[in-house]
Amino acid sequence: MIMFFSFLVLIKTLRDILFTIEQKKRSSLISLQPILFTIGFFLTTLAGMMVIPAVTDWWVGNYNWLGFSISALITGFVGLLMTFSNRPSGKVILSVRETFLLTAVTWVSVSLFAALPFMLSNSTISHTDSFFEAISGLTTTGATVIQGLDFASHGVLLWRSLLEWFGGIGIIVMAFTVMPLLKIGGMQLFRSEFSDRSEKVMPRVSQIATAIVITYVLLTILCGLLLYLAGMNLLEAVCHGLTTLATGGFSTSDTSIAYFNSPLIEWIIMAFMLIGAITFVLFIKMFQGRYRAVLDDHQALTFLKVVGGGVILMTLWRMHDQIPMMQAFRESAFSVLSIITTTGFTTADYTFWGMFPLMFFFILMMVGGCTGSSSGSIKILRYQIIFAVALSHIRQIRRPHGVFPPTYNGAVIPDAVSISVFTFFALYILSFAVLVLGLGMFDLDMSTTISGAASALNNIGPGFGPVIGPSGNFSTLPDGAKILLMIGMILGRLEYITFLILFLPSFWRN
Repeated sequence: MIMFFSFLVLIKTLRDILFTIEQKKRSSLISLQPILFTIGFFLTTLAGMMVIPAVTDWWVGNYNWLGFSISALITGFVGLLMTFSNRPSGKVILSVRETFLLTAVTWVSVSLFAALPFMLSNSTISHTDSFFEAISGLTTTGATVIQGLDFASHGVLLWRSLLEWFGGIGIIVMAFTVMPLLKIGGMQLFRSEFSDRSEKVMPRVSQIATAIVITYVLLTILCGLLLYLAGMNLLEAVCHGLTTLATGGFSTSDTSIAYFNSPLIEWIIMAFMLIGAITFVLFIKMFQGRYRAVLDDHQALTFLKVVGGGVILMTLWRMHDQIPMMQAFRESAFSVLSIITTTGFTTADYTFWGMFPLMFFFILMMVGGCTGSSSGSIKILRYQIIFAVALSHIRQIRRPHGVFPPTYNGAVIPDAVSISVFTFFALYILSFAVLVLGLGMFDLDMSTTISGAASALNNIGPGFGPVIGPSGNFSTLPDGAKILLMIGMILGRLEYITFLILFLPSFWRN
């Protein structure tokens, strides 16, 4: 009941905020009042979420309920204080600069308070590890520092899953509403792709955001129910239902999905990982009767082709190692889907499959799912744009006097979108290089350094090697390396520009 009430309040406030963002006005000064008000609302919602694991641990007789209760009181007090002390007289109206600031500060602030239950619980992790686990959850990265998950309290397991679920819906709503407004990496083209057709789905963007939230909740419930019927207990089904659709990857066992040793559970999780990586607006259309919405979408169809090709390639490779065909197909399909959707679940340690699969999975880390989904990484749409621009340029060189504008799905790609995409790629490469150099300062092995940086920036979870690979976790890394990885997770989740622009002096000038 508490969770349902929180959803209703969240949906109403999202509609109000998104409606006013659509009708934003430019201002020479940054007004902190609407920013603090919105952060306060999200902290209040977070406090309400903390009640769920508190009640769960209290019900099963685990003393962790006290840590969650104290965390809820602290977070709720700060959230309500910020909300009521900064409540505007009318609707919240944000300029573009304020939207940039709100997006970055909200993600960081919520992560800091989300770490409180880990600090106050008996999970025996440090303050740095608590922040790492919270940020990994909210960014849906899925990298963990908690050892002995099989013996962790119900509340801790549930809290980790709720953080990923909350982060997943947050990035989906941002992808369709805020990111195109801020012109992040070609997201404005994604918005324009749906602008005409979206008005047939819902009359306003705020209503589309509400429909996305409802669809996300219903699909989560369906996933959890199917997993329960497939053999998981109630806690396991709820936790994996929350983290699968969010493409997060937190599990209830140190051995992840391999713990269940159930092909049926694996196929259900594969199906919902795939759903979580496809543009959610398409599912709204399917619920309205347009059943071919996914197959008719250029981006989604390309993504499905990439997934299919990757599964076939890995299956053939595994069969070459004398693995039975059905086992090779199931393990390959699960691993490919887990990596490309940036979920991070594992059923087999692919680091023992050979060098070719490792390099192939490393490339898949940098692909990701569709724009407007809960998956991380670069995303299919940006590759389609950059390939279209490159092909146009090659044709122009071949015939200098011809006119070959880059097109996407039959429409000409605006120059602003092309510049935005190339800017995104430049910042991605620069961030990856800096993060690799930073991690190298802690004398980590090459596999851990490179795959750790890729894992953080692409919000994957596990990396390669014995330390942070499918059979390990991030607990043994130095605190400095964990801090760098936390920054990488936030950078990757906020699409780089949203976060890095705050460090420009010109951003703060009147």
